[in-house]
This record gives sequence, C-alpha cells and structure tokens, in this order.
Amino acid sequence: VCNCSSVGSAGCDRTSGQCRCLAGYTGPRCHSCAHGFFPEQGGQQCRPCSCSPAGATSDQCDHSGRCQCKVGATDLKCDRCSEGYYRFNETTCEPCQCNNHSQTCDNSTGTCLDCQENTEGKHCELCKEGFYRSTHPAHGCQHCPCSIVASTGTCHIQPGDSIPRCDKCKPGYTGLNCNQCDKGYYNSDSICVRCKCNGNVDPALSPSVCRPDSGECIGCLYHTTGFHCELCQEGYSRDSEGTNCTRKETTLAPEPTEFTTSAPNTTKATSFSTAVLNSTLSPTTLQTIFPISSSDNSTSAFADVSWTQFNIIILTVIIIVVVLLMGFVGAVYMYREYQNRKLNAPFWTIELKEDNISFSSYHDSIPNADVSGLLEDDGNEVAPNGQLTLTTPMHNYKA
Repeated sequence: VCNCSSVGSAGCDRTSGQCRCLAGYTGPRCHSCAHGFFPEQGGQQCRPCSCSPAGATSDQCDHSGRCQCKVGATDLKCDRCSEGYYRFNETTCEPCQCNNHSQTCDNSTGTCLDCQENTEGKHCELCKEGFYRSTHPAHGCQHCPCSIVASTGTCHIQPGDSIPRCDKCKPGYTGLNCNQCDKGYYNSDSICVRCKCNGNVDPALSPSVCRPDSGECIGCLYHTTGFHCELCQEGYSRDSEGTNCTRKETTLAPEPTEFTTSAPNTTKATSFSTAVLNSTLSPTTLQTIFPISSSDNSTSAFADVSWTQFNIIILTVIIIVVVLLMGFVGAVYMYREYQNRKLNAPFWTIELKEDNISFSSYHDSIPNADVSGLLEDDGNEVAPNGQLTLTTPMHNYKA
C-alpha cells in the first residue's frame, strides 16, 4: 500500500510503492514541503517562499514564510530595502548617501529625506536658501549675513575668501553684505532712502548726491539752496511756473529832473521832485547810474535794496532832522524864558530894626536891574543909588 498524501502526491507507483509528489512537496508519502516552500498555516498545502534573490540570503524561508534577508533588506520576502538603504541595483541594497545629514532616503531612488542642519539636495549636499557652507567642515551651513530687506537674502563664498558675499543687493544698497547705502541714497532708520534734491544736483559732479547720514543735498545747482535744494539763493526767485530760480529784476523808473537857471552864467541846479519817492527806475537807467556787475555770483548792494526800503530810509532821515531842529528851537526858547524870569523875579527881604526898615531884593546884585514898579504904593520912592524910600504921613523910613 502506497499510503500517499492526498494533498501532496499525484498518485502511487504500484510496482515500487513510491508516491509521486507534486511541486512543493517531498518525502516518501509527499506529506512534507520541499525546499523553497513552507506549509500553509491551518492547512496541509505547501506554499512557495518566493524570497527575493537580491535581498534574501537563500530561497528558503521558515514555517511562517519569512525569508532570511541580507543586510539592508527587509520585509517578509526581503524584497524591500530597510530604512537607511535604497535599491542601488538588482543584487543588493546600498546605504543612503546623505552626508550624515539624514538617516533615510527613498528606498527606490535613493533621494535623501528630511535633510537636517540647514541642508537640502538629493544627498543633502547643498545648503538651504539663505545659508552658506562654511570653510570649516565642522560648522556646516551657516546663516547668510544678508538682510532680505537689503538683498535677496542669499550669499556665497568666493574661492580664497573666508567671509560670505551677498549674491545680489536690492536697489539703494551696496557692500559685501548689502549693509551700506548706495550713491544717491541715505540712511534713514537703518533703511536706505533715495536722496530728495528736487532734481537740482548732478550725480556726475556730486556722486553721493546727498550726505549718507542725514540726507542733506550736496552741490545744489541752478541757483538753489536749502536742505533739499528746494529754495532759491539770495537775489533769485521762482519763475511763474514755480520750477526754476531766476534773478530778481529790480525795475526803477527814471527820476524826473527839474533844471532851474537863475542867470546865463550861473550853474544849473538840479532838484528832484517828491514824485521820485513813488517812481521807479528802469534796469538800463539803474545800470547807467549805478554800474552793476553782470556776474551771476555777485549782486549789487543797491539792486538788492528795494525802492520801498529806500523811500523809508529817506523819510526816516527827514523826520530825524525835523525833530532835532524842533528840539534845538525849543531849547533856545526855554533858555531865554529862564533868563527873563530870573531878571524879573519879585523876591524881597525885609529887615526890621529899631530905627529903620531895610528892604533888599534879588536885583540888588544886578547893576542894571529895574526895580521900579515892584511896589504899588504911591508913596514909595526909589533913590538914585537903587535904595527904596518909604514915606508915610507920620514917619519916613529909608532903606
């Protein structure tokens, strides 16, 4: 009797008594799984191991169907590379090439995943945007000293340099790290702002245009001045359009002149009418009387003084002279009044004695003083020597 397995045999050789085993089965009765096969759990059938020839050490697997994998291979059939490895070819799994900046990579392409330390690239061989690779290997990728306000934020190190250089500065900035203001700009709260000179500065003559620390314009042209070249120089004013500075024109009309001749041989006397104060001279006449330099950098003092100011000066001088004359006349008048009052002052001194009454006056010390009429008494008489005699019906007093 063959007694062959009903699952694993294809029949029995009646002559020899040997069972004919199906593929995957072995043994006298075909009840065991052949090499490369494993028994199905819960059944009697044998299943092939199907181990990956590239990832498994052999085609044999255990009773659960797990293959023995090579280093870098994993999974039940060893057909997938483990973490940190990728499929380099059809024979083995190669370790990920991530320059020690990542531990994982795509198991089929080898592209590194989750690069660390500010790196990027297929093998984490590049620095991220805004970082640069230091010349010192231990420092790795360092942050660029480039502000995104003043530059693109990226930088690089040129061969032979030890410090990075910003790739590209934004308009208005310059320098290795784009931390300086370019020509035509100035620093305003750490931001480079364009100089405001109202188009009155030539960059060819003043390359910096304005001071980099304050923004004050340098070398104002076209007769302008001021912090931003917004004002006109002295002697100049804005034109009707309010754009250019032009020289002020002082228009003065010719002064009317009156000539009076007293005799044929006498000198002609010139008198100026009072209308001169309200008239103006033309520029040609003014230049004829008072020569004015034609240089743009020098102006005549007379031309700078307006005619109204000149009239005020003349009127002030006249008033001062009149006041002085009136003061002098008043002083003389007061002095003369003082002298008259001094001569005619009715001051008397009466001295009474036993035998007479003595009168003396302020005029006793004045030889030519007139004392007549000082007393209204009709009985009074004035002696030739200037003494006053009082006569009464009963007594005569002589002073």
